[in-house]
Amino acid sequence: MECDLVIFDCDGVLVDSEAIANRCTAEAITAAGVPIEAEEALKRFLGGKLTFIQKDVEAMIGRELGDDWVPNIYAKQFRLYRKELRAIPGIDSALSRISDAGLKICVGSNGPVEKMDVTLGVTNLKRHFGGRIFSADMVGIPKPEPDLYLYCAERMGVAPERCVVVEDSPVGARAGIAAGMRVFGYHAAHGPDGLAAVGVHKLFDNMSDLPGLLGIETPDIPSREAG
Repeated sequence: MECDLVIFDCDGVLVDSEAIANRCTAEAITAAGVPIEAEEALKRFLGGKLTFIQKDVEAMIGRELGDDWVPNIYAKQFRLYRKELRAIPGIDSALSRISDAGLKICVGSNGPVEKMDVTLGVTNLKRHFGGRIFSADMVGIPKPEPDLYLYCAERMGVAPERCVVVEDSPVGARAGIAAGMRVFGYHAAHGPDGLAAVGVHKLFDNMSDLPGLLGIETPDIPSREAG
């Protein structure tokens, strides 16, 4: 397929972080006075940015939560990431195959760079990307606006129409589509319904399939002759 750059969301696409992250977020929202279970927080805030979530909670409770609310959530997440976080199954080898085929890769996430330093470092995926890790903080507006993905394409020197975005949330998928890019929806954790409704170009649930979906042939494995 005609693709020069693959842009990966981070949480839920590269690292299996969303259960941990939403557990921490749900606990913080509940402590603020809005009782919510982790599953409901996942459905409501999947792909969202914590600073925007804070504004939503403040509107619900009618008071400010303070400048330390988001940093405290991140601090708790980081502690748990270092203990529990794992890479999405199959993503390590998929990244290697995609890079070996000559395609450029980068990360585009609503989360801060500091968070990705932890999550991609703990899972040993950071080595695939070098300095090609981009945050919505760099453009000042998060997904679902297309600004971050357009920024990724610009920094990587690739036209938007020659980019593929890999996303697991409708929020991120809408950003990729608005940027004029093709979006592949990874739905192993959350199911396909939300992504399908957004109109992603392909749905898949096994990261090992991603290189093939990009048109990268499976390498030949020499057969062993009976001796």
